[in-house]
Amino acid sequence: MPRRLPHIRVRSQTLVAIRWVGVTGQGVTLLIVYYGLGFTFPIVPAIAAVMASAALNMFVLIRHWARPHIGDRDAALYLGFDIIQLGALLYLTGGLLNPFLILILAPIVVSATVLSSTSTIILSLLAMATVTLLAFRHLPMPAPRPIAPPDAVYVFALWTAMILAIGFTAGYVYRVAREQRRMQDALAEAQAALAREHQVSAVGAIAAAAAHELGTPLATISVITKELVRDLPPDSELGEDAALLLSQAERCRDILAELSARPKGDTGESFYKGPLSTLVEAVAESRGRNDIPVRIAREPDTDNGSLEPRVFRRPEIVHGVGNFISNARQFARTEVVVTIAWDPKTCRLTVHDDGPGFPPSILSRLGEPYVSSRRESGEHMGLGVFIAQTLLERTGARVEFDNRAEGGAEVVVTWPRHRLEQEDQL
Repeated sequence: MPRRLPHIRVRSQTLVAIRWVGVTGQGVTLLIVYYGLGFTFPIVPAIAAVMASAALNMFVLIRHWARPHIGDRDAALYLGFDIIQLGALLYLTGGLLNPFLILILAPIVVSATVLSSTSTIILSLLAMATVTLLAFRHLPMPAPRPIAPPDAVYVFALWTAMILAIGFTAGYVYRVAREQRRMQDALAEAQAALAREHQVSAVGAIAAAAAHELGTPLATISVITKELVRDLPPDSELGEDAALLLSQAERCRDILAELSARPKGDTGESFYKGPLSTLVEAVAESRGRNDIPVRIAREPDTDNGSLEPRVFRRPEIVHGVGNFISNARQFARTEVVVTIAWDPKTCRLTVHDDGPGFPPSILSRLGEPYVSSRRESGEHMGLGVFIAQTLLERTGARVEFDNRAEGGAEVVVTWPRHRLEQEDQL
């Protein structure tokens, strides 16, 4: 199913605080201009407009006292009122000639930052309509002496500039804010994936500890049960029960042995430090389609004779490499090859398949959130590669994507060897 966008909510305190700043600024400015500078304009209607904004603020405080958040619709209505209220003040004080006309962009910026695209478009159209009305109808600009009517070309230029400013500001701010929200969501998904891998490691550690602690008492039970079976007469009524107890003790011992050993999949490789290829083999066994084999190839640096890097199971490596192997299996035709090469300074892990390769349209953007060639299915939102790259980069890796000349996709993960082998990342 396609992922639904979360319901947009805004903190009421945020809108209230912004409006209080506007109310204070408008009131002080009106009083200074009228009483301090002696400019003449309809002061009573202007103060009434400011008081209406203050009354709305009190209404918002009372209505949303118990609910700290405001829905998208209500927030859009409040911001729409701010545009109309500012338009009324501008009508009383000169229209487009009033230098405070630029403040009509403030509600647009707030909407583009936190509200939906629909609300932002509606508020932008309302602001444009307000600017258009002010271009034709407004009272004279307050001044110490009468001002000649401005040239029509100048008014048209002001109107054009404001319309363009509203459209550009709304579009640009909304796009930047949306990308920021998407990035935050993607990073949250990466943290959740890392937490899941840590939980897998924790469960495996508990199982290994339990197997170790239960081994000694179970061995004692087995020894005593064997002695009972040996000492009881063949026709004893307790002989069958003792034999059953012994068989169950042996079964428990086998189960504990399996828990203590390194099983297939993700839970086993977490309790030892071993070759990187062994970790990759364990991850490959648990990820993706089983009908597509994964071949592990090793390319050591024979000139320097360096040994293969030995690493602990790290959730970042398990999830990141596992994601790339799983993706390669989904697109491969016959097999996936994982090549591990190393020298004294670096280690390089390459995952490639013989499938169609990465689409050229997204190759340069791979690693960004919500980039995928399968988004039309509604199930793949393009977060897997982003999460894998983000987690691997936490271990010091550099991830590169490319298409092979002979066909198929290729992912190259390169670590500085000292970062890969250090133990304090656990």
